[in-house]
Amino acid sequence: MDIRNRRFVPALVIGLAAFLLVGCKPAQQTTPTEAAAPPTDQAPESQQIAEAVLGRQAEVIAHGDLARNGSEQLLVVNRFDSATPGKLQPAHSSAIFVTRAVIVEKNDGKWTELLRCDEHLKNTKGYLPGAPTAPVTGWRLVVNPDTDQGLELQFAPASGGESSSSNAEAGGRTISVRWNTKTKRYQSLDQSHKGFLGELPTLETPQSILK
Repeated sequence: MDIRNRRFVPALVIGLAAFLLVGCKPAQQTTPTEAAAPPTDQAPESQQIAEAVLGRQAEVIAHGDLARNGSEQLLVVNRFDSATPGKLQPAHSSAIFVTRAVIVEKNDGKWTELLRCDEHLKNTKGYLPGAPTAPVTGWRLVVNPDTDQGLELQFAPASGGESSSSNAEAGGRTISVRWNTKTKRYQSLDQSHKGFLGELPTLETPQSILK
């Protein structure tokens, strides 16, 4: 064998070995920083707050400056049966049927409850006039956004999540609720929709109303 060829063979072997080593190198390596990164599927803050207020079945149906007061707010509800929404409302209706509803507001990094609808309708100062004094198991809720005056909520007692509007009317009249810029809280509107009604510190029984 020629001397030049004998020199070429070792060089060829070295070259092949280097090529195989490069080919065996992993295509992508995870750096320590990437390994320590938190998972990206974490629930957003709004959903975390909703679940803290009304449990795992909580649903955020409105989010933002709902009262037009410059603060972030959430409207959170528990529906009668979120798995079968077709049973809760007619297709042409904007109403939803809920067992509970809450509005919370964020200020200085902390969330505060402003309005709660469960068996009764109340804010931070007391019970809202117009709502039934007897416990209510479900409500028909209509949400009307308004760019000027803020969100308006219309509550009416409903029986068992049924979708007929007559059920709400039979249970009691509709209570309209809006943010009052003077008192800085959600209050029920009077029949003219121009004034606000004050809160009741305690619920009056039918007997006391008749006296």
